[in-house]
Amino acid sequence: MTKFTVPQRGEVSENNQALFDNLQKALGFVPNLYAYYAKNETALGDYLALQNRKSTLKAKEREVINLVTSQINGCQYCLAAHTALGKMNGFTDEQIIGLRKGTASFDKQLNALVGFAASIVSNKGKASQESKEAFFDAGYTEANMIDVVIVIGDKTMSNFIHNLTAFEIDFPLAQPIFGQTSW
Repeated sequence: MTKFTVPQRGEVSENNQALFDNLQKALGFVPNLYAYYAKNETALGDYLALQNRKSTLKAKEREVINLVTSQINGCQYCLAAHTALGKMNGFTDEQIIGLRKGTASFDKQLNALVGFAASIVSNKGKASQESKEAFFDAGYTEANMIDVVIVIGDKTMSNFIHNLTAFEIDFPLAQPIFGQTSW
C-alpha cells in the first residue's frame, strides 16, 4: 500500500519554503494540506492565489460552501479544518452540523446557498432548477453563482487530494453526523 507523507520545510523548493514561512507567520503553523501541495513546484502558490482571490461572497458564505462540499465529498480533513474555520466565522457547533446535513434553518439566505451548493456538488454541476430559483430568490446574483462554483472547485481539489492520500489531519476532528442529510 502506498504511504503518502507530508513534506517538511527543508524538503520543498525555496519558493515553497517562502510560502511555508508566510503560512507559519499568518496561521501559526503550516497545515498538512498546504504542505502536501508543496510536493509540486507551483501547486501551493497557485492554490493559495485561488483561495485568496477577491470574491463577491462573504467569508461566512464561503465556509457554508466549504462545509457542504466537504461533507458530500467525504473529506474528513476539510471537514475538520472548516469546522474550526466555521466557528471562527461565528457558526455554532449546532449550526455547523446543520450545514453539513444540508440545512441552515437559522438563516433563509444561507439555507438557499446550502441547497444550491449541495445540488451543484451532488449533480456534478447540474443544479436543480428549484435550487437555482431559491438561490436567486434569496438575493444572490450571477456573479455570486460564479463565485460559488469557484469555491466548490477550490474545495473539491482539496477534498480529492486528502481523499487520495489520507495524510494526518492536523485540526480537531469534526464531529461525526448521523441521520439523514438533505441530499
